[in-house]
Amino acid sequence: MKIRVIFAEFLGTAILAMAIVGSGIMATNLTKDVGLQLFIVAFTTFLILAVLIAMLGSISGAHFNPAVTLMAVINKSISITSAVYYLLAQVAGGFIGVVIANVMFELPAIGASTHSKTGSNLLLSEVVATAGLILVISLMSKESAGRYLPLAVAGWIGSAYFFTPSTTFANPAVTFARAFSDSFAGIEINSVAGFVIAQFIGAVIGIAIARGLKATH
Repeated sequence: MKIRVIFAEFLGTAILAMAIVGSGIMATNLTKDVGLQLFIVAFTTFLILAVLIAMLGSISGAHFNPAVTLMAVINKSISITSAVYYLLAQVAGGFIGVVIANVMFELPAIGASTHSKTGSNLLLSEVVATAGLILVISLMSKESAGRYLPLAVAGWIGSAYFFTPSTTFANPAVTFARAFSDSFAGIEINSVAGFVIAQFIGAVIGIAIARGLKATH
């Protein structure tokens, strides 16, 4: 496993987490309108995802997400050993990205989010959000040599901010990282495990649906 591949996963996840948390802090500084705050974070996430996938996709595959890496392992695109390196890079990158966002906005470098997110409806929304993400990646990565994948992934996540009550975390590494910022995009550490489990369940469902659809071609 080349260092530049692992670094690409670390860098991409760090920038993604930094953008989500940073835009959330900026949004609350700019307006008290919660709807507008959510739009700011969703639009920022949409833009940065498209840029990161286009920029780093040819180096590491632009996973930035353990659920996507799980899909790659199940599809035998990468080895389990490589997946472990990816996972470590993603978790570390997400954490560092959140720390940088906190420091840029003069918050404690490592905070503790007080945003509790519990309830079966939120867990279901994470299953749906992650399943949809995996389905998009699975079906779009081969279309026109993946030319439209950055926009497709960004489009799914950007829109899912508004049609899921959890506001679409859909990423175990970034979910964990967001527990360390007491800001708009944060999540209480006690809520993380449920979200992560739901996300991996969603990933498996997304893989199964994608395989079923491909089998019909």
